[in-house]
Amino acid sequence: MLEIRDPAAFGGALAFALFFGILVALRVGRFIGERSLRRYGAAGMPGIGSLETAVFALLGLLIAFTFSGGLTRFDMRRAQAVEEANAIGTAWLRIDLLPPSAQPKMRDMFRTYVDSRIATYDKIDEDIAAARRELARSGELQNEIWAQSIAALKQPDARPNADLLVLPALNAMFDITTVRAVATQIHPPSIIYIMLIVFALASALLAGYQGASEKGYSWVHKVGFALIVSCTIYVIMDMEYPRRGFIRIDAIDQVLVNVRAGMK
Repeated sequence: MLEIRDPAAFGGALAFALFFGILVALRVGRFIGERSLRRYGAAGMPGIGSLETAVFALLGLLIAFTFSGGLTRFDMRRAQAVEEANAIGTAWLRIDLLPPSAQPKMRDMFRTYVDSRIATYDKIDEDIAAARRELARSGELQNEIWAQSIAALKQPDARPNADLLVLPALNAMFDITTVRAVATQIHPPSIIYIMLIVFALASALLAGYQGASEKGYSWVHKVGFALIVSCTIYVIMDMEYPRRGFIRIDAIDQVLVNVRAGMK
């Protein structure tokens, strides 16, 4: 998998290059078609109608499946943000089951932990390396919270069977961080995007060839086709990396901020 350091810039550059690439492919296809017309004439010109239909159909299917997959992953990441907020809220409430002497320190650690989680997502937009360091800090805080919880549950005044409620809640709170971290790295293989570009250019080439017999050159249709395809691929890229472009998921992280505000 190719690591994209700045997905927003990469997606914009890719769409920009593809837009002009399609226009060039349309013109080259028409040039080849005009040469065939001069050589064979309109009656003897090789037909590519079935081939053109097949390539356009494959391009449409590829765009449809890639768009659908990107939208599914986008919705999954939004649901995971809510799931993490719920897991933290549940674990916070179950601190009440710990011995009273252990609760103040545990609540302070929870506040620090949630601050770290919020900082992780805030830094993703600006500095991936800093976000990774903050993620590592969250892992250290998880170890401290777990150790403190085990120690508190072993105290003489601990409630019976409190561990059956506290520890699973902590596990759920910790596990979702791994799930969300991995989800940010799940994307289609690079070959899928390469195929999209190749099929888009091939379709433009064949369309230009097929339209060689037409009188004049309709730039409106050609520009419209290039714009639609390039914008669609840009939107697909934007959904796959929903923190760096126009389609953003960071607003959903406000639920974590709300959870932190409730930790009075």
